[in-house]
Amino acid sequence: MKPLKIEVDRRAEKLAERFGYAPYMVARYLHFLGKEETIELLKAADEVPRGLRVNTLLVEPEPLVRRLEERGFELERWPPPVEEGYVILNDPPISPGATLEHIMGYYVLQDPASMLPPVVLNPEPGERILDACAAPGGKATHVAQLMENEGTLVAIDVDPDRTRSLKSNLARCHVRCAVVLRMNALDLPETGWRFDRVLLDAPCTGEGVVHKDPSRKTSRTLEDVMECASLQRRLIDAVVEVLKPGGVLVYSTCTFSPEENEMIVQYAVEEHGFEIEPVDLGWGDRGLEVPGVDEEVSEACLRLYPHKHRTGMFFIARLRKPE
Repeated sequence: MKPLKIEVDRRAEKLAERFGYAPYMVARYLHFLGKEETIELLKAADEVPRGLRVNTLLVEPEPLVRRLEERGFELERWPPPVEEGYVILNDPPISPGATLEHIMGYYVLQDPASMLPPVVLNPEPGERILDACAAPGGKATHVAQLMENEGTLVAIDVDPDRTRSLKSNLARCHVRCAVVLRMNALDLPETGWRFDRVLLDAPCTGEGVVHKDPSRKTSRTLEDVMECASLQRRLIDAVVEVLKPGGVLVYSTCTFSPEENEMIVQYAVEEHGFEIEPVDLGWGDRGLEVPGVDEEVSEACLRLYPHKHRTGMFFIARLRKPE
C-alpha cells in the first residue's frame, strides 16, 4: 500500500504554522474536509472534555453521579448510546483520578470516543472475547462490564509496563472474567484459540489525542503513518485466524489518516472476505471517500471529530468473518 498523494500547498503551510501542526497533516484535513471545517477542527482539537464511565459492575450511574456532583463535579451524560458515560464539564476541586470512588473502581477515566468500540462490539455474557491491544484497560473493563462479568475475556498487550497497568485497572474494577497475558498479538495464529468477538483498537499515529499529548501535532511523519498501516494489516492477518466463522471484529483507531482507517478496512474485506456492517449510533460522520476504497466500506464506517462531536478524532468499523 502506498500513501495517498496529497500536495502540501501554501494554504496548508500557513494553517500548520498558525496552529502548530505538521504541514502534511493539515494538507490532508484540507483535502478531505475543506478549509472552513479544517479551521474549526484545529480550533477545537485542544478542547476535548474529559470523560468518565461508571462501572456498573459495582455501582449504578445515578447514585454515583449524585455523589460526584456533591463533591463539585459538573457532569453531563455523553456519548450516546453509552448510558454510563459522562463528560466532565469543569475542573473539579478534587482531581478525578484521586477520589475514593475512583480508587475503589466505581468509575474509569476515559475519553468519550473510547467508550464506543465496546458498544459496537456488543459482547454477550458467556462469550469468549479477545481484546487484542488491551492496555491500559479502559475498553477491556468496559467489555467485561457489558459481559456482566460472565464468560471469558482474554486481554493481551505486548508492552510489560502497560500490561501491569492493564492488570491493575481490571483488578480495581473488580473484573473477574478476564485473563491478562503479555504477548504480541502477531503471535495469535500460533495459539489455536477461537473467539466469538475480537476488539482491535490498533496502535496508530494518534492524531486524535492532541488534547492529551500536544506533541502529536508534529511528532509523527508520513513514514510513521505507513509503518502503522503495515502493522495494522499484519494485526488484521493475525486476529482473523482466531476469530470464529461468523464472528465479529471491531477495528478502531484514534487517528485521521485514511491509510490507517478506511484503507485497512478495505484490506480486511479484500484479503480475508470480511463483510462490512454499518456502525450506526444515530450520530457521527461516515467514513471518508478514499481512492481504492469501496463506497460501501466508507459508508459503513464511523468517524468522530472534536468540532462536531466533543471527542478526539476517532474511527470505528465493524466487520463479520464469513461462515
